[in-house]
Amino acid sequence: MPEDKTPADPDASGSGWNWSRPEGGSTPAARHALPRNEDFRRTVGFTVLGTVVPGVGLIAAGRRVVGSVVLALFVLTLVALGLAALVDRDALVSIGVDPVMLRRLTIVLLVVAALWVVVVVATHLALRHRPTRSQRVLGGLLVGVLAFAVAAPMAVAARTAYVSAGLVGTVFQSSADTNSATRPTLQATHAGDKEQQTDPWADQARLNILLLGGDAGKGRVGTRTDTVILASIDTKTGDTTLFSLPRNTARMPFPSDSPLKRAYPNGFTDGDPNNAEFFLNAMYRDVPVKVGKDALGKTDNLGADVMKLSVGQALGLKVDYYVLINLQGFSKMVDALGGVRLNVNTYIPIGGNTDLHIPPKEFLKPGPDQKLDGRSTLWYARGRYGSDDFARMDRQRCVINAMIKQANPANVLTRYEDIANASKSIVYTDIPQEILPAMVDLSLKVKKGNVRSIVFKNGVNGFLSTNPDFSLMRSRVKKAIDEAKDDDTPAKTTGASSGSNKSAPTSEDVDSTCKYDPKVAATARPYTG
Repeated sequence: MPEDKTPADPDASGSGWNWSRPEGGSTPAARHALPRNEDFRRTVGFTVLGTVVPGVGLIAAGRRVVGSVVLALFVLTLVALGLAALVDRDALVSIGVDPVMLRRLTIVLLVVAALWVVVVVATHLALRHRPTRSQRVLGGLLVGVLAFAVAAPMAVAARTAYVSAGLVGTVFQSSADTNSATRPTLQATHAGDKEQQTDPWADQARLNILLLGGDAGKGRVGTRTDTVILASIDTKTGDTTLFSLPRNTARMPFPSDSPLKRAYPNGFTDGDPNNAEFFLNAMYRDVPVKVGKDALGKTDNLGADVMKLSVGQALGLKVDYYVLINLQGFSKMVDALGGVRLNVNTYIPIGGNTDLHIPPKEFLKPGPDQKLDGRSTLWYARGRYGSDDFARMDRQRCVINAMIKQANPANVLTRYEDIANASKSIVYTDIPQEILPAMVDLSLKVKKGNVRSIVFKNGVNGFLSTNPDFSLMRSRVKKAIDEAKDDDTPAKTTGASSGSNKSAPTSEDVDSTCKYDPKVAATARPYTG
């Protein structure tokens, strides 16, 4: 009677081997019968596949139970992340701006990386059968490459999470752990009140953030805010209008119900509009000294609160938050971004002192689309030898616009650690951690939205820095915001220096200062006094 052979027998098919058991798993006997070269190719293929889709290689090697568990965990994780991204993206964003969750994420990513590498190694060993010496070496190299391909991105992600935790924890504090006399009170959230949890300004049409450039350099007492820009953001569209005030603006007002009004009934002045100790840029440093640290109540930064109240009163807008950038460290931020591309129309001085008649020894030369490093960008924004504060304010606006455009996700991610480390030492703010998820969403809208600028220039449209007409200024601010609401055209920059005193600002395709003008550049000459 002929011998009965089953499909599991390598010789049953007449080909000398069988790929799998009837139920789909590979048999040791079948792999033993497979020619070594083909067996190695199969091992390589399933090792790679088992790396991309963990668990598949183990199942192919006959390790069904453990392979199925690994595959199920992998698929469930992807599904959970996908659903979270579609259904509750704010929950994912909140992890990225929560220091505690970021530190936990760091540990999770490292553990996942280690387990994934174990799966890669185990998959290859389970698949490998009777390898030659050269196949062992090639298999080891393959496993090493695949393990690195898995572990490296996880390690980078873990490092980024760890650095982010440090950044968020240093720059942004919880509202419960900090004090401010001017910061909006966060509305209490309730279970199921999803709108309040995800959108702190659901009923707020505009978010107003005061941007301050502080200069506390060597040889100077305290911080002088030479850069004062109010960013008014449409919370629905992200369209932003920047209002720039000259550093030498006199008689800065205070709200009538503020204790500061009693201390300065005629505004921040001693009666002499040319006294630099009573310019706008001296308020941050000097007002707290006179009124005392508790004049507005409990606060961690009275100077910033003073600036928020005064600038808000001058422009007719309620200022929600402030961001102060130490200009001495600004160059570090630009270098961390890899530089900024700017158009240079004139020779811009590097150094020099007009009052002491000390000419600069260096200049930024005219040219289009120049990539400037941190030092050059700082002087582009600050240099004023032979010019005035208003020309400098124009250039500062160009720097802000350029950084908004050039801080793209790819650039930020590749330089993230440098940017984070630079930010920790130069950025101060009263924006609380609790609203960071919503702030991230809004920043994405701002990047896609229109950015316009209004610069209050001395002698233009009725503005005089020594004797400002604050009623006229508030009227111009309102008109600019109304114009922004009605403008559905692509991104523009709005100039306030054109038109009559009572007309709304006119719009241009590109700001004349930020756009390269070859005719102006061709006739430019360095000013040396």
